[in-house]
Amino acid sequence: MQSRAVTLVADARGRRGRGDTDGMAAPTTPSPGPRIRPWVAFLVDLLVVVVFVLIGRRTHHEDAGFTGFLRVVWPFVVALVAGWALTRLDRSPLAWARVAGLWAITVVLGMVLRIVVEGHDFKVAFTIVATVFLGVCFFGWRLVYRAVTRRRSAASPEV
Repeated sequence: MQSRAVTLVADARGRRGRGDTDGMAAPTTPSPGPRIRPWVAFLVDLLVVVVFVLIGRRTHHEDAGFTGFLRVVWPFVVALVAGWALTRLDRSPLAWARVAGLWAITVVLGMVLRIVVEGHDFKVAFTIVATVFLGVCFFGWRLVYRAVTRRRSAASPEV
């Protein structure tokens, strides 16, 4: 059995973490930032997609009932699930780079499925609205969550 000495090291930001002294780059312990359960984050993202479709259908006075809603929402839900899987957002649901990947995949794959499978025409205005709405909401709720969590942790006394 081989034992390795462990020392405290500081990263470029001055944070301290534990690192092995075996000559390799020493990892640092990440600072405890805001956390959220992945399933909660997924449900909020799913709610964003559902609200996007509901607003769009209401704005355009589309009333084909629940089946009409499902026909519009399913491409974006499938794209959302694919985005979560491909970006591994379950590992870090608040990571900006992963959210950017989710955003791109949800918009692009959602549009492709909508056009190819559902037979809709490509509409530039719809693509722009979808891109802006989903981007603002995917990043926006996370930004609000981070701010609220940070404020709460700053207000609570440390133990």
